[in-house]
Amino acid sequence: MLLARVKVAWSEYWEDTRGSMMVESVLSLPLLFWVMAATFEFFEVHRYKSVREKATFTVADILSRENSASGISGIYLDNALVLFNEMSNDNNANQLRISVIRFNGTDNKYEISWSHTRGTGPMTALTTADVESAHSTLPILDNGEEIILVESRSHYDPLFDVGLDDFVIDTRLFSAIRFSPQLCFEGECGPQV
Repeated sequence: MLLARVKVAWSEYWEDTRGSMMVESVLSLPLLFWVMAATFEFFEVHRYKSVREKATFTVADILSRENSASGISGIYLDNALVLFNEMSNDNNANQLRISVIRFNGTDNKYEISWSHTRGTGPMTALTTADVESAHSTLPILDNGEEIILVESRSHYDPLFDVGLDDFVIDTRLFSAIRFSPQLCFEGECGPQV
């Protein structure tokens, strides 16, 4: 009985052409504002991630072009983080981990030539134990070949409350060493093959 009354009232409501713009506005404007805020927020998440990927690629590209015999220094890595922060254009606590990974074909395992972090966050320098059997996540390399791994970590805080919580964006990028056989860090190099 109650269900029949609700159906009748609902059908009368939809068939009624009388009404006020004010009532329709009060019903639809909150939804419209939420949709606009959600659209902005989802676009901003995509932009935020895209900018970090491009900044990570730029740092990896700069490192891949190094050909100094003495290698790079700690100041070089500090400036790589400054460049990353400038490109990402935010004041969040970004973190970079830069590692050079070598493949040892004799033992069929990956080794760390060197690994360092810059910035504040939970990432620590990689060790050989972290990567030695990571065949499914690292590229295929020839015996003695080295590759640069640049990882970034950033924290995203949504501007509007549209159902997204704070979250972390991790970016991981590999780059080959282009103009020298290996990339050293303050004399810290892997063995020559």
